Amino acid sequence: MRTLVDIPEDALRTLDALAATARRSRAAEIREAIDRHIRAKTERAWIDAGAGYWKNRTDVGDGLSYQDAIREDRDEP
Repeated sequence: MRTLVDIPEDALRTLDALAATARRSRAAEIREAIDRHIRAKTERAWIDAGAGYWKNRTDVGDGLSYQDAIREDRDEP
C-alpha cells in the first residue's frame, strides 16, 4: 500500500545516506524502520530482543551449569 508521509529534510538526508551505504532503496529503509517499530511495540518485543543473546558466550557453559553456579551459595548450608 502506498502512503504519503511528511519527512523533515534533515531526516530525509540521513535516510538517503543510510540507504546508499547499505545499497538499498529509501523505501526498503523505511519499511525496515516500520517493521522494527512494530516489533518493538508488540507484547513479545522483550523476548525477541533477548533471543540468542548468550549464544556466543563461552565463559558460562551450558544453561544448567550456569544456573547451578549462580545458585551455589543459596544451596549451601
